[in-house]
Amino acid sequence: MRALTLGVATAALLVMSAGAQAQGKKYTFALVPKNMNNPFFDQARDGCKKAEKESSGSIECLYIGPGEHGGGDEQVQVVNDLIAKKVDGIAVSPSNSAAMARALEGAKKAGIPVLTWDSDLLEKDKALRTAYVGTYNYDIGVNLAKLAMPLKPQGGTICIQSGGAAASNHNERMQGIRDTLSGAKSAAAPGTRLAGQNGWREIDGCPLYTDDDFPRAVQQMEDILGKNPQLDAFIPTGGFPQFIPQAYRRVAEKHKARIDNGSLALIVADTLPVQMDLMKAGLSRGQVGQRPFEMGYKTMLFLKDMKDGKAPPKDPTYTGLDVCTPQNAATCIGGSGS
Repeated sequence: MRALTLGVATAALLVMSAGAQAQGKKYTFALVPKNMNNPFFDQARDGCKKAEKESSGSIECLYIGPGEHGGGDEQVQVVNDLIAKKVDGIAVSPSNSAAMARALEGAKKAGIPVLTWDSDLLEKDKALRTAYVGTYNYDIGVNLAKLAMPLKPQGGTICIQSGGAAASNHNERMQGIRDTLSGAKSAAAPGTRLAGQNGWREIDGCPLYTDDDFPRAVQQMEDILGKNPQLDAFIPTGGFPQFIPQAYRRVAEKHKARIDNGSLALIVADTLPVQMDLMKAGLSRGQVGQRPFEMGYKTMLFLKDMKDGKAPPKDPTYTGLDVCTPQNAATCIGGSGS
């Protein structure tokens, strides 16, 4: 399937190249998500396509990434292929930050401008991209924790569910959760494990890592809540279990009484429409959302500015957060959208 996807992308690149020669200056910019068929990244794709539509033919948005359950190695191969095809710019959300840095050394040698979005490179590798465009990921964790704290003023047991151990954005979010709950700033992501600080303790077997496998995320949630019926807080750093809404609903409804009375602080990252519907149905106590549409849109415009000799974007360029609760659900979503 990946070979087919990349083959289609190669054909598309050749057609775009021919179009560029016929029309004059036309740029092919690649928007590379961590994986395809993901409702979060689909919104970034829509923003990318909006920029393309508004560009009067000067931008071609090439949305390409690993398959639905693709990992860091597959994403690196996608980027290597894009470099070989000499696209005009790359905006990538690294799944494995260290591995992606090695690939982006090739982009730097080829003179291809690179932006990161949603997830960044490690600090030591940031010279390989011009800027990061997206969420201040640490603040997602801070706000997830702040939604849990009023429900559990004395602290309690917690399980954090993350995307991947090598994903810098999720590690930064975990650090934000841990630092906020503990009341002490840790030296680096993913932060200091909670072992009683301010009354908070991470249970054995956590954090959980989904590797962006949504059925696995739901199964992990079901298992951990089933084995720990008195768990005080369950906080995913991304919308993983909610991206299969019927399965999530089936699990969460088993614990709805505890969600309703606040004995289970179920707080989830992201605020896609399906997630907001779940919160409004009483199946979470809060959602902290990003603005992926804006990430996809802005990265295309920034890459064009850079190719046109204009100033690069500020590094980092943050796209903002939406902090939603059942009380403010009608008004909490801001920023750009489709």
